[in-house]
Amino acid sequence: MYIKDGESRNNFPGGLFKCVRQVSLYDEYPFEHEFFLRIQKSFPLMEKLNLYNKKRQNNKQYRKSKENIEHLSIVEYSYLTNLILYDTHYDYIEEFLLDTKTCLENGVFLSLNYKSLKKVTRNFKRNAIRINSNKVNRLYISGEFNITERLKHYFSHAKISNNYYGFI
Repeated sequence: MYIKDGESRNNFPGGLFKCVRQVSLYDEYPFEHEFFLRIQKSFPLMEKLNLYNKKRQNNKQYRKSKENIEHLSIVEYSYLTNLILYDTHYDYIEEFLLDTKTCLENGVFLSLNYKSLKKVTRNFKRNAIRINSNKVNRLYISGEFNITERLKHYFSHAKISNNYYGFI
C-alpha cells in the first residue's frame, strides 16, 4: 500500500488492514510520532516499510523533554523485517532507532544513507540507539563510507554492505 498524504497533512484516516505487508509513506509535510502510531495500528502485520520524507519533524522538541518522554507511546513493529529510510530526514532515522520511540524486533534489514546514520548515531557513539541497532541483522548503507571498527561494533549483529544486491 502506498500512502501519499501531502494535501491532508498526514491525516491518514486509519482503519485496519490485516493483509497489507508492504507500506510506502511519502509526504511533503513532516510525519510526527503520532502518525507512526496510527500506521502501526492500521497495518499490524506490516513487514516492509519504505519512508520518503525530507521534512524535519515539528514536534521533536516536545519529545526531547525528559519530563514528557514517559507520556509517549512506543511504536511496536512486531513483524517489520525490512525498513528503508534512504531518502529521509535524519529525524526519521532517529524515530526508528531510538528505543524510547520505536520497538523493533530482531532480524531487521535496514537501508539508509551513511551521512544521516553517522549524524544520528553521533559518529557511532550514541548509546541511546544501541538497543535497536543491535536488532539489525543486515545493514545496507548508501553513500561514500568505509566500514570501520566503530561501525561494526555499533551494529554488532549486522552484515554491513554498500551493495544492496549483496543481500539478495
